[in-house]
Amino acid sequence: MPLNPNNKKSDLPETNIHTPESNEATPSSSSSPSQSESSDVSRRIFLQLAGVGIAAGVAGGCDINSGEKKPSGGAGWLPAQYNTSGNFPVQVRGRIPIDPTNPSITRDDQKCILCGQCVEVCSKVETVMHNYELPLIDDIPCICCGQCTLWCPTGAITEVDDTNILLQAIENPNLHVVVQTAPSTRVALGEEFGLPVGTNVEGSQVAALKLLGFDKIFDTNFSADLTIMEEGTELVKRITGEKKAPLPQLTSCCPGWVKYCEYFFPDLIPNLSSAKSPMTMLGAMIKTYYAKKNNIDPKKIFSVAIMPCTAKKFEAIRPEMNHSGIKNGDPSIRDVDLVITTRELAKLIKRKGFDFTNLPPANYDSLLSEYSGAGVIFGVTGGVMEAAVRTAYHLLAGDPPKLLFNLEPIRGLAGVKEAKLNVPGTGEIKIAVVSGLHNTHKILDRVRKGTGDWHFIEFMACPGGCISGGGQPRSAVPPSDSVRTARINALYSADEKSTIRLSYENHEIKAIYKDYLGEPNGELAHDLLHTHYGDRSNHLTAKTKK
Repeated sequence: MPLNPNNKKSDLPETNIHTPESNEATPSSSSSPSQSESSDVSRRIFLQLAGVGIAAGVAGGCDINSGEKKPSGGAGWLPAQYNTSGNFPVQVRGRIPIDPTNPSITRDDQKCILCGQCVEVCSKVETVMHNYELPLIDDIPCICCGQCTLWCPTGAITEVDDTNILLQAIENPNLHVVVQTAPSTRVALGEEFGLPVGTNVEGSQVAALKLLGFDKIFDTNFSADLTIMEEGTELVKRITGEKKAPLPQLTSCCPGWVKYCEYFFPDLIPNLSSAKSPMTMLGAMIKTYYAKKNNIDPKKIFSVAIMPCTAKKFEAIRPEMNHSGIKNGDPSIRDVDLVITTRELAKLIKRKGFDFTNLPPANYDSLLSEYSGAGVIFGVTGGVMEAAVRTAYHLLAGDPPKLLFNLEPIRGLAGVKEAKLNVPGTGEIKIAVVSGLHNTHKILDRVRKGTGDWHFIEFMACPGGCISGGGQPRSAVPPSDSVRTARINALYSADEKSTIRLSYENHEIKAIYKDYLGEPNGELAHDLLHTHYGDRSNHLTAKTKK
């Protein structure tokens, strides 16, 4: 390959690593910085002093009637951002440590005001920071979810910007550059161009990608249906005993959750579904099925994914995600070569000067783009479960009942949701849905103790699911429930309007199994669409619960 986007160390800015306990070093009075250096230092000091000033002002708020000093900002730092009370005193400042080689997120230290927002979301919403002991072993624990990029008030923490790598690939005449788009990008991208929250801009998004110069544009909704065929079949085989694997089956399409499981719940890795995520499944299909159909050398295909999720950047470079390369006899071929977030796509569209809101809508290319309503709701917490249950019910008992097309108990923004289904010939199937990783312990501690009798559990790292992933647009107000709900409703609306609402009725899905894969969970399907995960607990010392 003429490009090597996966080796990003040279592309990353040099960043000092600090733990929250560390103090910022002040410039020595004996030093003589250049004018530009002096300007940078002055700006940095100003921002830090501004942060201190803000903290002092908030902490110094006074209740005149009682004479007691109370924080005028409440008990924590902007708790409305995730709709729960904060419990950090407002005068506490700090920041999360970020590895300079982190493939997903980076920080501009000159913009950081040590406000502690990233600390709060990482430790209280995703329960990573402050949930491992210091000193570090050989890794800075990070699940790459990027929620800190949404919470950072100054924009100091952002996704790693890979837009220039993408433009180089598009401009390379020797590469066949293709792209796929995730379900939830289409209901968030419009916010970057002044459209109401939740506006579905699917056609405009495709039109913009065509103008950017991609050779083919595919829809990850298609491979969401493909994932359901594989994951749903795997679930049925576990329930019936045909597959010797433990229950409950845990979803594996969220890379932030998978990495969290590897860090903090490695004993439950056998419970993870072996099915890859829709992104990497489609990547494998592009470099095998699509390449074969069109007589294209897989080595010349540069496969890009537009995702709402910064953790997808990490997932793309996982060593396990090269099944298309193994199939083609060259393990160096990646299933997906590059991941661009929704925000990065918006940046590119603006950079090119496209009039996004007035672009005539365009359609995805055929072969790997048809999708069902079940595929589109993958971007919503509970959506993966609802889509999977529709197909699992079909495999066990025939056509699913109407209630499975609006499974209310697992819809909504609650962090933990549960439901029971009676399946003729099988009995009662119990399911659960979790979003926001601080909620995982409520469920998985019971699984570990044997007191939880669920058959299938969905996990998403980000509260609300992919619709509020770390790569989604930052809204003018915090990413609160109203924003999440608008995006969620847009995807449910797309499901309701779909002529096909069941993954197994997708015509292109039927064709790919008939022409290429064979059957779900079959030998070729397993080689290309399934993977394994490993224990990362030796890279940290998890804190023991008191």
